[in-house]
Amino acid sequence: MPEAGSLVDRHVGFVRALREAGVPVSVAEGLDAANALRVVELVDRESLRAAYAATLVKKPAYRPGFDVLFDLWFPATTTGLRAPREEPLDPETATVEELRAYLAQLLTDGGEAEMRAFAQAMVSRFGRQQASGPGRQNWFSYSVLRALSPETLMARILREVLAGQERGGLAEKTVRQRVNSGIRRFEEEVATDVRRRIAEDSGVERIARSAVRPPLDQIDFLRITKADLSRLRREVHPLARRLAARLTIKHRKGRRGRLDFRRTVRASLQSGGVPLTTHFKPPRPHKPELVILCDTSDSVSSFAHFTLLLTYALREQFTKVRAFGFVDTVDEITRFFQPGADVVEAMTRLANEADMVRFGRTNYGHSLERFAERYCDAIGPKTSLLILGDARSNYQPPALDLLKSLAGKARHAYWLNPEPKQQWDTGDSVASDYATIVPMYECRNVAQLTAFIETLA
Repeated sequence: MPEAGSLVDRHVGFVRALREAGVPVSVAEGLDAANALRVVELVDRESLRAAYAATLVKKPAYRPGFDVLFDLWFPATTTGLRAPREEPLDPETATVEELRAYLAQLLTDGGEAEMRAFAQAMVSRFGRQQASGPGRQNWFSYSVLRALSPETLMARILREVLAGQERGGLAEKTVRQRVNSGIRRFEEEVATDVRRRIAEDSGVERIARSAVRPPLDQIDFLRITKADLSRLRREVHPLARRLAARLTIKHRKGRRGRLDFRRTVRASLQSGGVPLTTHFKPPRPHKPELVILCDTSDSVSSFAHFTLLLTYALREQFTKVRAFGFVDTVDEITRFFQPGADVVEAMTRLANEADMVRFGRTNYGHSLERFAERYCDAIGPKTSLLILGDARSNYQPPALDLLKSLAGKARHAYWLNPEPKQQWDTGDSVASDYATIVPMYECRNVAQLTAFIETLA
């Protein structure tokens, strides 16, 4: 814990680190957090954590990064090793087998303080490795976990806890859940202490920049992992509903309903039968139609995976959704996303069965030509056209006139580009040429996709 004199500096550094990690903290929220520190016990670290979380964390997705940074800026003090046993255990001289036996006890009935103290002691004993420079050392989590192998303690614990009881029942399931939870806690405490020691050696600011992944809504689509995609599925359906609602609002604002002949004639009686005022029926609310053109080449494969998840969700929000994937030729992929289809299975079938590749090099111009030849009826006056891709066409003709013709048939047309805007028009990118025809938006993460949807109001 920081001393009182350094608390302001710690607070300022902590707030700055949160902002750099992608957690939005306004000036007012920073002041609220500072005021909260005046009414909590600063020696109670968990109360301090709760005060900061209540004032600075606005979404559950921000909490993991917040906890990592809090542990760096307000580390727990290292305490002596307390064990749930009669004789004290010296972490420096005990054998590995004794340490594993002690960890087995902690995994079943150890408290938080005992787990943290044991993790710190194990990092001190097993986590240190000498660096190449004089007087320097490195700290690692994997060497601690390799020495103690907590995941291999399950059989021993089950044998001791379930002695004489029937295996495979509720009691075993409960013990397994408790032990697995304890293993995760131990691994987290080890990782936290390793980060603390690295921060003490290299500076807290330096380790803070690399210790925290961006929040889920700010992870770059082009660098997204399979695990991130799995988590993003929960974000897709709300976005699809909002996108459909925004496009419907634009449709209602853009057109009036049909002429109400009866009300118009009735109003004309007041002016001698001259229809000075015309009345219209309210427009019928309906779901818009959507056509999606998606670049599925390797250079934007992660972005394509997310947009296909979005396509899967959008099919429930529109009267008609037709999706087309392309690399250097185009194929309709709507058939892979029929109602009731599993999204993972749909993507696997798409990769194996869709005809989107001739030679394997992205060619927007040829793909647009093939689209116009084969699917010219897909776009009409009720259609919103959404193009998803990086506008990199390997120096092939971009077919600008053809894109202008296609966009002119649609009610709305938008282009979402997963590359940073400063990279547009570099190399083989023709982003600005396409943007003169179809409004192009930088869309590198969920936050930017959400901002794009908001602009449609």
